[in-house]
Amino acid sequence: MRVLAVDPGSKRVGLALSDPTGTIAQPLTTISTGPRDTLASRLAALARQHEAAQIVVGLPRRMDGSFGPEARAARELAAEVRAASKLPVELVDERLTTAAAEKSLLAGGMRREKRRANIDRVAAAILLQSHLDRHHD
Repeated sequence: MRVLAVDPGSKRVGLALSDPTGTIAQPLTTISTGPRDTLASRLAALARQHEAAQIVVGLPRRMDGSFGPEARAARELAAEVRAASKLPVELVDERLTTAAAEKSLLAGGMRREKRRANIDRVAAAILLQSHLDRHHD
């Protein structure tokens, strides 16, 4: 079962996709959040295109575990994507995924401009892989 991961941001949304067995996550692409009123339907269309059976949406939490306005926006997006895709949508803690993605891209020697273009989709892959690892036995 393929799983699509969504790492929402204010300007861009990073996407990752699992292999058909739901074992390995790979970065997919990055899309713009705008126009905001079509974001959920665009994400649903990508899920259909890639034959995803489930979607996970990153839920931003502060380091102390509390939620801020970004978490409210992620919950709203998850509800909209659930309605648009008719697929199960799960919210997943995304703390430190962007930092881990940045560290990974730096370790790979990627220049700043390329890191900026890739960080959201790599963060989505890290988010998805941790989700897959927790649920795959």
